[in-house]
Amino acid sequence: MFQRIMVANRGEIALRIIRACREMGIEVVAVYSEADRGAPYLSLANQAICIGPALASESYLNIPRLISAAEIADVQAIHPGYGFLSENAHFAEVCQSCKIEFIGPPHEAMRQLGNKNEARKLAKNAGVKVVPGSEGLITSEEEAVALASQMGYPVLIKASAGGGGRGMRVAHNDIALKTGLASASQEAENAFKDGSVYMEKYIEQPRHVEVQVIGDQHGNLVHLWERDCSLQRRHQKLVEESPAPNLPPSVREAICAAALKLVKAANYYSAGTVEFLVDKNNDFYFIEVNTRIQVEHPVTELVTGVDLIKEMIRVAAGEKLSFTQKDIVHRGASFEVRVNAEDPAHNYRPSPGKITKWQLPGGPGVRVDTHATAGYTVPSNYDSMVAKLLVHAPDRMQAVARMRRALAEFQVEGIATTLPLLREIFQNMAFVEGRVDTTFIERTYYNKG
Repeated sequence: MFQRIMVANRGEIALRIIRACREMGIEVVAVYSEADRGAPYLSLANQAICIGPALASESYLNIPRLISAAEIADVQAIHPGYGFLSENAHFAEVCQSCKIEFIGPPHEAMRQLGNKNEARKLAKNAGVKVVPGSEGLITSEEEAVALASQMGYPVLIKASAGGGGRGMRVAHNDIALKTGLASASQEAENAFKDGSVYMEKYIEQPRHVEVQVIGDQHGNLVHLWERDCSLQRRHQKLVEESPAPNLPPSVREAICAAALKLVKAANYYSAGTVEFLVDKNNDFYFIEVNTRIQVEHPVTELVTGVDLIKEMIRVAAGEKLSFTQKDIVHRGASFEVRVNAEDPAHNYRPSPGKITKWQLPGGPGVRVDTHATAGYTVPSNYDSMVAKLLVHAPDRMQAVARMRRALAEFQVEGIATTLPLLREIFQNMAFVEGRVDTTFIERTYYNKG
């Protein structure tokens, strides 16, 4: 097992990893930018190293500075968390060349699965159904228009690299397609330094269901059941839950089996998530793999009892998984909501600033993952999420009631947050009955952004 690990990230995921390391008896080194200097969680690490100014490209995305910090601190491994460099195969390869373990999948699998176009090819070869679309990258407007005519509108333009909804456009006609190709490619180039795009048939009002997988370096690979992440705004998830509501047991089994089939074909290990779209007939289609731990991983932890961060560390150290597939029992229901420093009443305007009141919910079955405290200043430089609120209960309706109670207890002043919107969602009967899809937020709360 490792003696010392560096966390190449910030905020709540950095704190989550720091806590896991401390429980495992592993020394942990945190890094921070000037914008995060003095953040409370840094004091919980054995050592904290400044890696540059607020700009992410000069700090959390700067590979030479991260490697220098790791070498100065004499760490044996780096955990990238999520976001930033977590799905950067080059970073994983650099770590390996510097004799530092990357706590994540092998860089070869990251390259293959991280590129959505290549992942589609692998899925098709593995017999996993994909959304109908282009066989390869789109290289011209003429090619795109011809394919759209063949598939029928609407179509979805998607960046081959990256994620988080960037480099994605929906087109309902030829003009929108041509405009969308240019804007999606430019956005992908700016965000991921890769402007390549491909095209899929746009499945209208689907559900977004994803499967958590984890494997070790000895060939053991298991799924930890599914999460429903359909409540999204501009492809950014707001609410996640497990199990997926109103999903027939046979479909649930099939979607988990398909996820394992795909990652096995890529010789994958560590944690990862295989994402699918599920249409109104409960037919499902592979869309992408996130080759990292996800924001919503605690949803799975609550219903399975598995600590995914600790398991990732053990796998990176060469240990076998501490469980087999038959040991993974799904118990009860869980929800996660993302509390962001945004104002839903004003088109989700970012709301950085000093938190003057921070009253967290508690009680049975409530978990809050956050790095924020009263007096903490939310910087304007990074993702707006300030907390993840989770609940677990014996069944979904009890979990809904528990989340309503927890949301009512959660009080924040000094900044605007998404709490008012989340409270509305958990009172909405369509949501309570599980009758939602990826367009639910836009259709139901259009006037709020």
